[in-house]
Amino acid sequence: MSARDEDVDKLLGLGIGGDDYITKPFSPREVAFRIKAHFRRSEYLALQSRSQGNTEITFGDIVINKEKGEIRKQGKIIPLTAKEYSLLLYLAENANKILSKNKIIERVWGYDYEGYDNTLMVHIRHLRQKLEDDPANPKYIITIKGLGYKLVTEDRK
Repeated sequence: MSARDEDVDKLLGLGIGGDDYITKPFSPREVAFRIKAHFRRSEYLALQSRSQGNTEITFGDIVINKEKGEIRKQGKIIPLTAKEYSLLLYLAENANKILSKNKIIERVWGYDYEGYDNTLMVHIRHLRQKLEDDPANPKYIITIKGLGYKLVTEDRK
């Protein structure tokens, strides 16, 4: 953050290792959004580095092959829409973690998505219908009331 707003000052600040450059006066909302964007990028990079070389995610009788973009249940390919695939992959890459609806929507539909909350619920229902043995009593894609969703890959006792 600086009062210096010349191009040369901005380039110098970024050139010596700064991740961002904002000049005074600034909007606190803009600073908050810039920080959020940096966290989002660092989270994405961490996810990428963890998933390097790991092309398959398996839970129960379901296998996600990220290289081929295929989902198999008991060896049979399950056709998914692009959004269903992105949603399932995001849940699987964050298996056994509660993910808020907002975080899921931001990651799968994009930061500037202004649709309906119902869209996520419909996609979750479709995934359950395609993947769960009993969609009314899911064992993989679980709703955590008031918090969001979680893809369970471990046996729950």
